[in-house]
This record gives sequence, C-alpha cells and structure tokens, in this order.
Amino acid sequence: MNDNLINIGFKNVVSANRLVAIVKPESAPIKKIIHEARSRGMLIDATYGRRTRAVIITDNDHIILSAVQPETFKHRLCVKDEKCLDEIDADGTV
Repeated sequence: MNDNLINIGFKNVVSANRLVAIVKPESAPIKKIIHEARSRGMLIDATYGRRTRAVIITDNDHIILSAVQPETFKHRLCVKDEKCLDEIDADGTV
C-alpha cells in the first residue's frame, strides 16, 4: 500500500500523490468550487463540524474540506520530504 499519506485531521489521511492544491476557503472562486463539488457528489467533509480552514483539491476532482491550516499541511509534506527540511525557516515557513 502507498505509504505516502498525509494526515488531514481527526485521524483521516489522503494520498500525498493525489494532491493538486491546498488552499484557504475564503475566496469566492474557492467557495464556488466547493458548491459545485457538493452538487456533483465529489465533496468530502473531513472537518467533523469544525470550521473549514483548508480546501484540498485532488487530481481526480474530489474536493476535501479540512479543519487543519494549509501551513500545517505544508510542514507535514516537507517533513516527509527530507530535501524540504533544509528550506524550512526558524518560524516554520518554507
């Protein structure tokens, strides 16, 4: 099985190889993407009732809502990719 999984919160995981983008949910275009995915049955809500802090867009057109900040995903992805560790600043930014 693929061991390249990323924790999206509440013990849920997504294949890191399927990620296209992880974005914040505030902008109108992202809200439209969420609405369209919901109507097509392609929306996965993994927030467990919490506030949506990140929208994960996958390569197979699934949209996943998460309560974890996009910056946290960036850090989690970089920790798995050792070459990225050198690029992380003291404040946690890449």
